[in-house]
Amino acid sequence: MSKDYYKTLGVDKTASDADIKSAFRKLAHEHHPDKNGGDDKKFKEINEAYQTLSDKNKRAQYDQFGSDGPQFGGGGGNPFGQGGFGGFNWEDIMRQAQQQGGGNMHFDFGGQEFDLGDLFGAFGGGGFGGRRVRRGRNVETEVKITFKESITGTSKEIEIPVYKDGKKESTKKITIDIPPGIDHGQALQMSGAGETITDGQPGNLIIQVRVEKHKTFRREGQHLVMEMDVSLTDALLGKTIDIETLDGTEQVKIPECMPVGTILKIPGKGVRGGGYRGNGDILIVTHIKMPKKLGKDARKLVEELGKEI
Repeated sequence: MSKDYYKTLGVDKTASDADIKSAFRKLAHEHHPDKNGGDDKKFKEINEAYQTLSDKNKRAQYDQFGSDGPQFGGGGGNPFGQGGFGGFNWEDIMRQAQQQGGGNMHFDFGGQEFDLGDLFGAFGGGGFGGRRVRRGRNVETEVKITFKESITGTSKEIEIPVYKDGKKESTKKITIDIPPGIDHGQALQMSGAGETITDGQPGNLIIQVRVEKHKTFRREGQHLVMEMDVSLTDALLGKTIDIETLDGTEQVKIPECMPVGTILKIPGKGVRGGGYRGNGDILIVTHIKMPKKLGKDARKLVEELGKEI
């Protein structure tokens, strides 16, 4: 039976790459097997869906044939292809890993980059030749930032718990750099900053980012969107107005005889970063505000206007 990868990630078929990535991160964090209440089966389903939909070619194949198509081995289950990863032979990968010691090795499989050490860690191997490496648990925390900070990037000092061998020993303060363009619900990871254990590798620190709402703007992908009422007079005659952006004041021209539903644009003042190419825009959704009542003189003027239209 064909699998619905879009339903697995909870996104529409028209979802952008950023939407898919954000949905995957949220669900992977929720169902990760290392978490209390984690679901290994669900985690694998989420990962399988993401590996397909995050790859342009695989997504196109899936949209055309579904998970039962030839790209997915007739039944899915292996988003990397048959016999290995995207055409790479597994034995060759293992041989190369053993020659290089297996540590800090990165491979690019069809545009998806993996650290081999992390890959084996995820499958419970942790090493080569049957050797298992113990690893501390991941420590989770969160940081709250303003809407503007999420767009421009910032540094924050946060306090995190310190765990060793399953026990909380203390807390400490660290400074983290938050990149521009990060979105609400995304997570930052600091390798080796989680629980430390005797004779093993430390876990990671997972920092969930919470972005405060803005009174004017909302984010849609790489664009910042706002709503604005325009008087009927200004919509007919045109006007230049000042708009307060995150960077200061920008002038926007309302065109003469502006149609209903017009979206005005301030180029390059949207999201910078976040995995997008170039800068996004500010989009101003206009709503023409009609008068509640027309006086006698105003009615005559409108009637005269009607003769010219």
